[in-house]
Amino acid sequence: MVADFRRDGARSSLVWDVLREVVAARVAETGRPALDIVDVGGGTGGLAVQFAALGHNVTVVDPSPDALAAAQRRAAEAGARLTAVQGEAASLDSVAGPKAADLVICHNVLEYVDSPADAMTAIAAVLRPAATVSVIAANAVAAVLHQALAGRFAEARQLLGASQLPGASQLPGASELPGASERAGGRDSAPRRFTLPALTGLLEGAGLRVGQAHGLRIFGGLVPGALLDGDAGAAEALRALEDAAAAAPPLRDIAAQLHVLGHR
Repeated sequence: MVADFRRDGARSSLVWDVLREVVAARVAETGRPALDIVDVGGGTGGLAVQFAALGHNVTVVDPSPDALAAAQRRAAEAGARLTAVQGEAASLDSVAGPKAADLVICHNVLEYVDSPADAMTAIAAVLRPAATVSVIAANAVAAVLHQALAGRFAEARQLLGASQLPGASQLPGASELPGASERAGGRDSAPRRFTLPALTGLLEGAGLRVGQAHGLRIFGGLVPGALLDGDAGAAEALRALEDAAAAAPPLRDIAAQLHVLGHR
C-alpha cells in the first residue's frame, strides 16, 4: 500500500543499501564471503533474515523469546539459517563473545536500554578490528518539530527542554520528561530520543570512529498522507527526495530517526 511505503519504504531501502555497501567492503577486505553479523534487539529478524539469506552467519540477540521464535520462522520460510539467542544489549559481549562480529546491527535499541553508554561499550567489545556497528535511534529534534506541527506547543516546549539541544532552555523537571538522558528502563517506558551529537558521543565514548550519518524519514512524517494515497509516482518521488536529502546536514538533522555508523 502507498501509505505503508510512505512510512517505511524510504527508510528500509536506504538502510539496506548502506549496510550492503558496508558488508561488500568488509567481504572484499577480509576475503571471507560469509561474515559474522550480530543483530542486537533484532526482534523478528527483518534485516537479519535478509543477510542470512545471502549466506552470512547471523545471530539475533533479543530479550523476547517470542520475537526470537518469529525470527527463526521467518528465516526458515526464506530458506536461511540464523542463530537466535536471548539476551540484552548491555551484556552482548558475554553473549556473542569478544571480537566476534564483522557487523553489529543496533536499530531502535538505545531508546529503551537502561544505559546507552553501557550498551555501546558492550557492542564495541564484540566488534573485530575495522568492523562496523549500525545504529538507528529516534531523533529528539524531530520529536519537537512534530509536536509543534500538530499544534501541541506545550508538549513541544517540554521536549525541547528535555532534549539537551544546544541553546535550548531547560524547564523545571525536564530530566523526568521523555527524551531526557536518564530514564527508567524497559520497552514499556517512554523512549529516549537522541540528537546527532549525543549519538556520535556514545560511539566515540566506546572507542569507535564515527562514520556516515543519515536521516531517515525526513519528510515522511510531515507530508500529508492524502498527497500520496493512490499515487505511486508521488511515493517514488518522495523516496528519491528522502535518499537525496538523507546526508544533507540541515535536513538530516530533523529526520524522524538518525542512522549512524561506527567503526572499530
